[in-house]
Amino acid sequence: MRKGAAALSRGLTARHIRFIALGSAIGTGLFYGSSEAISQAGPSALLAYLIGGAVVFVVLRALGEMAVADPVPGSFGEYASRHLGRLPGFLTGWTYTFEMIIVCIADVTALAVYMGFWFPDVPRWVWVLATLFVIGAVNLASVKVFGELEFWFSVIKVAAIIAMIIGGAAVLVFGFSAGQAEPAVSNLWTNGGMFPNGFEGFLLSFAVVMFAFGGTEIIGVTAGEAADPEKTIPRAVNTVPVRVLLFYVLTLGVIMSITPWQSISSSGSPFVEIFQSLGLTSAATVLNVVVITAALSAINSDIFGAGRMLFGMVERGQAPAIMGRVSRNGVPWMTVVIMTGALLVGVVLNYAIPENVFTVIASIATFATVWVWLMIMLSHYRARRAMSAEEAAALKFPSPLWPYAQIAAIAFLVFIFVLLAFSADTRVALLVGAAWLALLTLCYWLGVARRPSGDRAAEVEVS
Repeated sequence: MRKGAAALSRGLTARHIRFIALGSAIGTGLFYGSSEAISQAGPSALLAYLIGGAVVFVVLRALGEMAVADPVPGSFGEYASRHLGRLPGFLTGWTYTFEMIIVCIADVTALAVYMGFWFPDVPRWVWVLATLFVIGAVNLASVKVFGELEFWFSVIKVAAIIAMIIGGAAVLVFGFSAGQAEPAVSNLWTNGGMFPNGFEGFLLSFAVVMFAFGGTEIIGVTAGEAADPEKTIPRAVNTVPVRVLLFYVLTLGVIMSITPWQSISSSGSPFVEIFQSLGLTSAATVLNVVVITAALSAINSDIFGAGRMLFGMVERGQAPAIMGRVSRNGVPWMTVVIMTGALLVGVVLNYAIPENVFTVIASIATFATVWVWLMIMLSHYRARRAMSAEEAAALKFPSPLWPYAQIAAIAFLVFIFVLLAFSADTRVALLVGAAWLALLTLCYWLGVARRPSGDRAAEVEVS
């Protein structure tokens, strides 16, 4: 094992990784962003989440195959460097870090919106700033503290989703309501049909739908600190289909049955609004606590993932050596400090443009997320094509339906980039994404390309 890899603490147990994977699919994209997908696609958003979830499962199986075969710090950034070249690896690692920063800003923005449920007169940026201090402190503790906190965050989220489904089903069966909503399963098809905004609205919803699944690739990042990646990674990845069906399709189906899809606004979490419209104020209050927990969990995971990616890039000579400094608890503390500092941008944005910040950030995050997934798929495709039949047969966690599912997933991800150009709200993501990749490419040729390739673990410091 390399020195850099040994410097990180392998403190994440099977229980931690299973729930980190479970909780990664339950965040701002579901509790807040789902309202945007519903407004664009109506009930057909359920089909969009099914299709998007199937593609993400193919991506995670490809990542899982590589992570089990070689669990390294830097994960898919390392795999891209190895199988696609140093420039794609450099672009992938830094774009993932960029993705985590952007997603974090989206998450802290959503958290500030949720807090407005109780404190409507307090400016959003106050909550954003307070959140950064709390989550930064947690990530500076040992990886076991992070894993344990994320475990309990995920338990709360999963329990809340299941309770919400049961509660929603009870509303549909018994029909009690103190508000104006008229709960009925027929709401899924009697308000303009399954495709009320046409096929175009269905397609455009994928920009928000894919954002919802962003962050699930953290499963690969955890492999570098997993105690037994050969067992924990496959178990975590294989829960994805159940998560998609339970957390997205079934949950959003219940929401749109309780109230017509066009009544769901983006001024807060649809989960809270639904129960508030039914006159169940106490349930709405409890769910607001849950969605705040979900946002904190997502921010916690994003800072963890970006920090570990940057640590792996230091080892490959693709990031400043100072980012490889590790505390005596085995935490890359400098990357945590830098990530937390970068999130101060979220404070500024929430002060300057509080009304439009989420849509803009979510579309940029979608670009970064889909780019990372595309690099994972291309790395896996090149790796598999280079294997002999014997090597492929010896894989401990092979990706299924090779090569047809992989080619279909790659084509779908390219299609998402095309979709971003068709809406004025998401077109900015293409411009920002293209500028980001051009800037990274320039930085690569001016700096990294001139350095010899190879392991930079000797520069990793313990402090």
